[in-house]
Amino acid sequence: MKNIYMDYAATNPLHPEVLDAMMPYFKEDFANPLSVYEPAVKAKEAIENARQQVASLINAKPNEIIFTSSGAESNNFAIKGAALANQKKGKHIITTKIEHHSITNSARFMERSDFTVTYLPVDKYGIVSPESVKKAIMDETILISINHANSEIGTIEPIAEIAKIAKSKNIIFHTDAVASTGNIPVDVRELNVDLLSLSAHQFYGPKGASALYLKEGTRIMPLIYGGIQEGGRRAGTENVPAIVGMGKAAEMARENLTARIAHNIKLRDKIIRDVSSIEKVHLTGPIENRLPGHASFVVEYIEGEAMLLLLAANGIYAASGSACTSKALKASPVLTSIGIPSHMAHGSVVFTIGQEITEDDIDYFTDKFKTIIKRLREMSPIAQ
Repeated sequence: MKNIYMDYAATNPLHPEVLDAMMPYFKEDFANPLSVYEPAVKAKEAIENARQQVASLINAKPNEIIFTSSGAESNNFAIKGAALANQKKGKHIITTKIEHHSITNSARFMERSDFTVTYLPVDKYGIVSPESVKKAIMDETILISINHANSEIGTIEPIAEIAKIAKSKNIIFHTDAVASTGNIPVDVRELNVDLLSLSAHQFYGPKGASALYLKEGTRIMPLIYGGIQEGGRRAGTENVPAIVGMGKAAEMARENLTARIAHNIKLRDKIIRDVSSIEKVHLTGPIENRLPGHASFVVEYIEGEAMLLLLAANGIYAASGSACTSKALKASPVLTSIGIPSHMAHGSVVFTIGQEITEDDIDYFTDKFKTIIKRLREMSPIAQ
């Protein structure tokens, strides 16, 4: 039996070269970067080298990169930190109904602190209309946050167009680019964003290493107080091995991005073509403007969890939605926001792939998946 990991949206495997780069900082070069002796200076230099590598991946300046522990922390930092630092200008935030929970719950937190939040709808492909953003802006609006790409349905949003609207009104613009950075070209100058969240484990780096891009001159209030790490904007002893790993992964993503995209698009389109041919199976999200390694569907008459369990029994590991909400029993708000009825949303499956996947793997997967759907429908009382 094959073992095929098709849940890259949840996390990527650590690249062996990234692990090699990290190892010295677990063993020989473990000193605290804030100390003054030579081993500490070496650790500090490794962090600054990683900062340069991460900045290069998104065309930022090194001093615009703040290392964090996760994409969720970066998103919390962006929403709460930017809103609190600029609250004297206004207390209105705009976001969408299909954001990651780290954005949605941060926005709800700000509502409990006397901010108001507008949650914009999306169309059937999950795309946010720039015109709807323009209409939602008020005199009190100080922050707009819209995800660059959605991990559940693969949609890539028109961020540059929306950022242009925000800039014309002098409003701070943040994008959650955790799902996109390292998988498609991300250029903070072209996108014209003030803040951008990214995470290493989405491009073959380690978990526990992420970053927030903060454009020079953008005001933000720290969430974590303590030492002077990260220019006094994020306290806590640095996770040097993870940061070094993130830097190496960013360097490799920048060098190999074109080849990775071509590989993933070829196999993604094969999955979409093969699975969409099954009766009453529907692609969610768009065909164009979609993440290269992302294919998502709803399957009528079957629960997503049942499909995942049988896929796993055949050595295929996938997801039924965002990994951060996969154990929730509620229908995905992303799917209901694009018009999928609740009963159908429970039949969601998401397949995300990487460089290790081959065409033979996809053939094996497709064959097993068709058999599983047939078997489950034969057992389902509502499919009769």
